[in-house]
Amino acid sequence: MKTIFKFLIVFILIIIFIYVCNISFMPDSIILIQGEKLNLNTLFGLSIKQIENNGTIQASSLLNKEKVSEVGKADFNLSLFNTIQLKEITVNVIPKTKAVPIGKSIGMKLYTDGVLVVGMSEIEGKKPYQNSGIEEGDRIVEINNNQIDTTDELINTVNRSNGEKVKIKYIETDNSVKTTSIKPVKTGNEYKLGLWVRDAAAGVGTLTFYEPESQMYAALGHGITDIDTSELINIASGELVTTNILSIVKGKKGEPGEIRGTIENGYEVGKVYKNTRFGVYGNLTNKNIFNISNNNAIDVASREEIETGKAEILCELEKGNTKSYEIEIQKIFTNNNEDNKSMLIKVTDDELIEKTGGIIQGMSGAPIIQNEKFIGAVTHVLVSDPTQGYAVFADIMIKQMKEVN
Repeated sequence: MKTIFKFLIVFILIIIFIYVCNISFMPDSIILIQGEKLNLNTLFGLSIKQIENNGTIQASSLLNKEKVSEVGKADFNLSLFNTIQLKEITVNVIPKTKAVPIGKSIGMKLYTDGVLVVGMSEIEGKKPYQNSGIEEGDRIVEINNNQIDTTDELINTVNRSNGEKVKIKYIETDNSVKTTSIKPVKTGNEYKLGLWVRDAAAGVGTLTFYEPESQMYAALGHGITDIDTSELINIASGELVTTNILSIVKGKKGEPGEIRGTIENGYEVGKVYKNTRFGVYGNLTNKNIFNISNNNAIDVASREEIETGKAEILCELEKGNTKSYEIEIQKIFTNNNEDNKSMLIKVTDDELIEKTGGIIQGMSGAPIIQNEKFIGAVTHVLVSDPTQGYAVFADIMIKQMKEVN
């Protein structure tokens, strides 16, 4: 009898845990593109109802997972058995849009919000940072109530302390704001904290598309992470710059290839506003450098319009020469909104395989076109087979852009 009772208790706790996870993972806000379906998987007893009908979105359309045709915003309640309110969900339906696929090689300079801690080392046999709570990936934003934006500002502020403890405000990787203090150690004529920090990062990738309506662009299809911490870089500002392609390293099994380029002599053509898991976004200040014409804008496809089979990507492998190459959409993960592996793709173009071996680093962000619609962008290569990789849905990138805008 006791065994059965224990089993029932464990079973009930598991059910409660499943419900708690389902509710907590339900987003507080959702962006849909006009004509897209709302796919919210709820468990038995959980229901979603519109709080107030504003005449733009019908609750029945959303709850029946039909395509939403009206643009607007509506608030919904998630409840248990229609009695216990659990959370509110805001649904914002944005209009369909057009975009100009680009496929040009570009560079980016990103400046962090504060300085990023990328390592630690002993100073004169001491570890001043020990027990401070600061870890790799954290960002130092203030020292002694002085704002810190660059490594030089950190160095100068610490030196002015003359060895006295400094008060430090820092932000952890989960965005929690903390304060601590460290007593600097003198080495030579300088005082140091034992922390290695960085205030900027740079990279080369592919410019995906330009949206004429907002004058915004998207690039990469994935975020830029710090080479030391592997964390997504939280930026304060950034620049989109021209790049010069130096060479192509062909990819092969177990060894990803790359587009080698330099931004050393590049000049600014845009601003970077946000670095996200689904790409880098900002405004173009000089679209003429890429010969962008609004007349080349095409429809952005919803994921329901994408088909397995032939498609094409645009990318630049030689300076000033953007070409179209044939690929195949092998699998479509329609319900995936969690990461940028929305589609499994394979390069089938003999010329591209001869030049690169398939998908290589620096090709991330190459726009994908199918049936004369923009459907997504290249994001990853499979190390085991460089002709295969992943791509992100175009609708995800558009939604990220609208959140930025």
